[in-house]
Amino acid sequence: MSKEVKALDVTIMGREFRVSCTDDERSGLLRAVTYLDHKMTEIRDEGKVIGTERIAVLAALNIAHELLTAKVTASGVDLGEVKRRMQHMQATIDAAMSSQDKLF
Repeated sequence: MSKEVKALDVTIMGREFRVSCTDDERSGLLRAVTYLDHKMTEIRDEGKVIGTERIAVLAALNIAHELLTAKVTASGVDLGEVKRRMQHMQATIDAAMSSQDKLF
């Protein structure tokens, strides 16, 4: 697999963009471009938002919300719940370790 960075021309909502990526990243980037183009086109076609910049911001907010609330359905893992539990465990460990500092 090549780590050489190459230029790739992509189209989002009819506009051309040149981005850089390695061969390893190419397929993932193309999937991301397709997904973003679909989201932005969907928002534009609803007709409630005018302007490419506003459409891009709303698409970014929608995608961020999807990411933050995502569940991995194949394994049934709720990523948000996992993150909350890990933060709770970290707080418990930190509390336990702070009492250990007094021993030394």
